[in-house]
Amino acid sequence: MASDAVMTFTDQDWDSDVLQSDVPVLVDFWAEWCQPCKMLGPTIDELAADYDGKAKVGKMNIDDHKQIAASLGVMSIPTVMVFKGGEMVKNLVGINPKQTYAEALDDAM
Repeated sequence: MASDAVMTFTDQDWDSDVLQSDVPVLVDFWAEWCQPCKMLGPTIDELAADYDGKAKVGKMNIDDHKQIAASLGVMSIPTVMVFKGGEMVKNLVGINPKQTYAEALDDAM
């Protein structure tokens, strides 16, 4: 079950929600058909709850929102990127331990 803290990012709100954010942003690029993405879902939910108020944590469905994923060179999913000050500071492909994502967010604080 998705946490209320998990954001949904779109091509339309990318600049305002991610690039212009005053806190670090973790974006999980995923698709409904991607089994590993579904396995990563609970970890993203936990991170969203853990970092609520300190960072933005959310998902971007690459089937529904292709433009940003393509512009960032997302070639396989799940891909998780951390942004700070409008710049990508971490790019993690595949499933990683929760601690790996937490450290990436902490480093961006």
